[in-house]
Amino acid sequence: MAADTARTLDADKTDGERELDRLFALQKKAYAATPFISYDQRIASLDKIIRLTEANEEKFIEAISADFGNRAKHETIIAEVVVTVSGAKLARKNLKKWMRPRGVATPIHMLPGKSRIEPQPLGVVGIISPWNYPVQLALAPAVAALAAGNRVMIKPSELTPRTSEALRDAIASEFAEDECVVITGGVETGQAFTETPFDHLLFTGSTPVGIRVAQAAAKNLTPVTLELGGKSPVVIDESADIAAATKSIAHGKTLNAGQTCVAPDYVLSPQSKLDAVVDGIAGAARELYPDIDTTSDYTSIVSDRHFARLKSLVEEARDRGVKIVEIGSANALHPQRKLPLTLIVDPPQDIGLMKEEIFGPILPILRVQSTDEAIAHINGGDRPLALYWYGSDNDARDRVLQKTVSGGVTVNDAIWHVAQENLPFGGVGKSGVGAYHGESGFETFSHMKPVFYQSKFASGSLLHPPFTARTDKILSFLRKIL
Repeated sequence: MAADTARTLDADKTDGERELDRLFALQKKAYAATPFISYDQRIASLDKIIRLTEANEEKFIEAISADFGNRAKHETIIAEVVVTVSGAKLARKNLKKWMRPRGVATPIHMLPGKSRIEPQPLGVVGIISPWNYPVQLALAPAVAALAAGNRVMIKPSELTPRTSEALRDAIASEFAEDECVVITGGVETGQAFTETPFDHLLFTGSTPVGIRVAQAAAKNLTPVTLELGGKSPVVIDESADIAAATKSIAHGKTLNAGQTCVAPDYVLSPQSKLDAVVDGIAGAARELYPDIDTTSDYTSIVSDRHFARLKSLVEEARDRGVKIVEIGSANALHPQRKLPLTLIVDPPQDIGLMKEEIFGPILPILRVQSTDEAIAHINGGDRPLALYWYGSDNDARDRVLQKTVSGGVTVNDAIWHVAQENLPFGGVGKSGVGAYHGESGFETFSHMKPVFYQSKFASGSLLHPPFTARTDKILSFLRKIL
């Protein structure tokens, strides 16, 4: 009867779900046979990531651009290839140190025993990667998981199918299926992936989907790392160099046409400098993209659905009579879904673009009277994935950093804290759970196992029963010295 039920359940599965089950079973078996991957094997895996990323650079460039409609070659090289390779090289350089057991202090009454933390692979790690940086956000967490000695399964987004296929083929050219593999498929496969009992699951995407992923993983008590998003603020201080700040903000917002989880989502400007901030961002954007509607340097919006959503956010603001500054024609090259950088000046708080993550080249700019008002505005919403502060007043800077909570911060620039591989990358609250990059990534995908090595000269038996007056004397002594 049980066998019949199992066959019926299997018959209800899609081909993608059955392939997922096969690969997961294969990787679990491989982990059981070799639960601790050696240093040399891990180095070999990191070399494979470096090699396949560099060897497939042109294929990735073409696939990503085709999936988006247009994506600048140089953006893909910088954000996908360079970032991935640099992360793998950093892991390669530091792996021996990361793998080494870490000695920790042992209480005096437990000497001469020794205490250590010994990193251990978790097993099979699942990675759900998004569409906006479809190579980097699949391979960067894979680097951390492989460095930690795990088997890896990657489920890329169905919104970038050409890139998913290129990634699948590139991984297959270097790795055996029981080491690292890409599984493609639609919504059903993605849902099944979240319900697979991985030893750790990393998801990068929106907060609403992240909540569903966490709920599915919880059924198996699968630990999760959730890299989400939110409304990342920019705070311009009275002391800021407006020309430098606005050029940086324009670049941070137009990178990948704003389709970046850490893109500036809105700007808080001193009231006295609001017009200069608006003019500065607009002017900087025109310098970055002199022909924003036609240049191949400017990335398209990934799909018609996403394009329509962004247009509707702008139209809602327009209907409310809000000042709008568009850098480029609103309808140019619509088949390629080129949306101009659109500045929304002092919008009301109850419209869509102030209530949800924008994820596109639309930038609200709000006036504030003081640093304290900026802090209150930020703290009035969910904790953001990133925060950007511009200025030279260190006291004002420290007040913002100490009184707000965000996943990460860049001071006097935008986005670049994410490129620092020695800094952990992750969110807080609704912008994410956990972090990776560098050693933080190694530890995320490791069980940092505590081990106590008892000495043959241990005196702990003096506290064993039967308890006597001598026990009282020993306890009295210990309480004095502890």
